[in-house]
Amino acid sequence: MGETTVTTPEGREEAVPHPVADDTGAGFLRRLRTPRRPRLWFEILLIAVSYWTYSLIRNAVPEQKAEALRNADWIWKAEQQLGVAVEQSVNHAVNSVTWLIVGMNYYYATLHFVVTLGVLVWLYRGHPGRYAATRMVLFATTGVALVGYYLYPLAPPRLMNGGHFIDTVMIHQTWGSMASGDLKSMSNQYAAMPSMHIGWSLWCGLTIFALATVPWVRVLGLLYPTLTLVVIVATANHFWLDAVGGMLCLTFGYGVARAWYGKLPHALPRVAAQSRLLVPRQA
Repeated sequence: MGETTVTTPEGREEAVPHPVADDTGAGFLRRLRTPRRPRLWFEILLIAVSYWTYSLIRNAVPEQKAEALRNADWIWKAEQQLGVAVEQSVNHAVNSVTWLIVGMNYYYATLHFVVTLGVLVWLYRGHPGRYAATRMVLFATTGVALVGYYLYPLAPPRLMNGGHFIDTVMIHQTWGSMASGDLKSMSNQYAAMPSMHIGWSLWCGLTIFALATVPWVRVLGLLYPTLTLVVIVATANHFWLDAVGGMLCLTFGYGVARAWYGKLPHALPRVAAQSRLLVPRQA
């Protein structure tokens, strides 16, 4: 009573609870929490709308220039007092090697999007059962970052008054950065804390490390956020403490996914459960 039989792909029959509770609120919530195969059209639409909304809100946060510059001065002085103010030395050292800093400028402008989208496609194709949970981590991380932009406006080192940092995009006339040149009017210049370059790259790195099976690919996964940290500091777009903020946002994102699905994304089944036709058991 209250049980049904289903035929599995292997041809065996097994008893499963009858979905009577599915009509209740608890059943509906359980269905929402069950990983399912993602739909391509929906994912493309969701990612496009979500990024548009993120950019709109991020740029709608008032550019509190005076407060952002004060916060930048405070962070820089605090780092100097603690003996960990390495950003200026890295910025000047890397800028002295033209081919290296130009490469980092393009890295900063492009890989942030290219690698993140690449990992999403890889998850969609190879790990459909883990896709939604891992995507939730990314979305929650990005969403909570908006709170940081609003509550703690922060100027990047390259915009500090008297900080003697080099804006490497302006100096070397490279293209693509929304934070320098003619494109700077399209982006909030004082939303440096937390760094989503670190939040997204660390998401990519941990996802690759957890799910890839080839050892050297897993190593590359860990190297990617490490190199990204060097790039954001060398190009004077962030203090290293902004990276800490990005890591905290990512931790929040994983916490949201863990609370919703009951497991971390990598612990979910690789293949999502398929919808099955339930046939009542004959008495």
